[in-house]
Amino acid sequence: MDSLSSSFLSTLSPSNSTTSQPPSSRSSLPPPPSPFRVRSVRIEEKPQTVTTTTKRSSQERSKKPIPSSNNENRFRRSVAVDQSLPATIFNAFDDIINKFIDPPIRDSVDPRYVLSDNFSPVNELPPTECEVSVGTLPSCLDGAYFRNGPNPQYLPRGPYHLFDGDGMLHAIRISKGKATLCSRYVKTYKYNIEKDAGFNGLTASAARMAVTAGRFLAGQFDPSNGIGSANTSLAFFGNKLYALGESDLPYAVKLAPDGDIITLGRHDFDGKLFMSMTAHPKIDPVTKEAFAFRYGPMPPFLTFFRVNGNGEKQADIPIFSMTSPSFLHDFAITKNYAIFSEIQIGMSPMEMLGGGSPVSADPGKVSRVGVIPRYAKDESEMKWFKVPGWNNVHSINAWEEDDGDTVVMLAPNILSVEHTLERMSLIHASLEKVTINLKTGMVSRHPLSTRNLDFGVINPNFIAVKNRYMYCGVGDPMPKISGVVKLDITLSEVDRQECIVASRMFGPGCFGGEPFFVAKEPDNLDADEDDGYVVSYVHDENTGESRFLVMDAKSPTLEIVAAVELPQRVPYGFHGLFVKESDLNKL
Repeated sequence: MDSLSSSFLSTLSPSNSTTSQPPSSRSSLPPPPSPFRVRSVRIEEKPQTVTTTTKRSSQERSKKPIPSSNNENRFRRSVAVDQSLPATIFNAFDDIINKFIDPPIRDSVDPRYVLSDNFSPVNELPPTECEVSVGTLPSCLDGAYFRNGPNPQYLPRGPYHLFDGDGMLHAIRISKGKATLCSRYVKTYKYNIEKDAGFNGLTASAARMAVTAGRFLAGQFDPSNGIGSANTSLAFFGNKLYALGESDLPYAVKLAPDGDIITLGRHDFDGKLFMSMTAHPKIDPVTKEAFAFRYGPMPPFLTFFRVNGNGEKQADIPIFSMTSPSFLHDFAITKNYAIFSEIQIGMSPMEMLGGGSPVSADPGKVSRVGVIPRYAKDESEMKWFKVPGWNNVHSINAWEEDDGDTVVMLAPNILSVEHTLERMSLIHASLEKVTINLKTGMVSRHPLSTRNLDFGVINPNFIAVKNRYMYCGVGDPMPKISGVVKLDITLSEVDRQECIVASRMFGPGCFGGEPFFVAKEPDNLDADEDDGYVVSYVHDENTGESRFLVMDAKSPTLEIVAAVELPQRVPYGFHGLFVKESDLNKL
């Protein structure tokens, strides 16, 4: 999710932003609380380099946002600013828009609130050795775990959506039981232009677009080079690693031998990829193909395509049977089909011109699920099925049954979709199993858990085939993840009972992100599906420290087998990926 797909304008509790403090050895979560908070954010107007530490009570921290402009000079750090006349003029217009035309009047888009606590940005961190404070890192983790997420290089002066920040990758490199952390921005065109010119934000309201147009005419900015932040996820296919955001092309990245993250550049697959690509391509573990799509506000609203195992993009399949622009963040594949959901959240380009959100909810719309053969030459074989009340943003897996006559999809379904735009804390996602008979058109659904679950993952070897186990983040409330649960889908096949079979809660004030499953023996086809580890970054808001946790996926308590103290906190983010050593060597 990035600037094109800011579908959730969050309302976060107004509290102070933090950055990391020196870690200390700990053997379990949570550690003793600490009153110290460290803050460091970048303001673009008058650069200085200052980092301050403040001591406040927990009550004060829970009520106060990042300080207002009167105190902004305390939180500035240096940045090169373009002092040319056009830049000065456009920055002045930006100030007028931010203060008088389009100020952030709602908490959900006020950067002082949105970028609070562990949502606040951090500086880049060169490769830095970490302390393994608990247990021993398993040898199957030799490689690197990358996590992507928004980390604005400037504290925005105008309205800011939670998903708008510049993409930053946090990579923990593991080799022979030792760990190194590196945090680097994805050096997108947008990032580089804004860094050099000293302004932030390329599109928003009509007034802001007018300023952006002026910057384009003045030669400061060329949108044909990309407007995305590459801040959502990562994918490895065709022997390349990509940082992804759905409003732009992928950005190829690599890991240097010392653990540093290097942006190689924007990748258009020899000119065959146009404008953008989903941040959630699906990689078939057998064929190594990547299936993907793009969507947008103009027809065709959906375009499906694939990239073969050699990294060569194949022909586009425009889907004109999607007749209105729908927010389509994710999809699923089976061995023979691709599955898309047309949900009650749609794109609203005209609202965006007036300063509103680029997406909006339509509770009266009847959601549909479309199924198309994944090797289709055109959309003639696509079938649509009405699924009232179906609103999945993320998809976990799908497979076929009954000799291909039935498809089954697992995904969290957002209840009360009207809350997704302003009140993320009120979102409840019901993890559901959807079954569609392709011949009769019969659709059935049933929940797998009563918990508020999202960011579900499986053993990657089971993508597109029937799986038994899932690992999901517990929203408490969203978008914070207070723990991880393991679900056994087979329990629902007998008496539709609660499917959670294991749980690990991080403790008071401790929150993580999307879990990721790493198999102990990824090349052993006879290994148990859950024979591996669940990994995640976890941040302690009591101390301002972050850790990398390794949990036993087979354990009924998801037992922590290893923990790594991180030299800098890792802000809350989106999706991650583990890349094994042999694949890192191919980059």
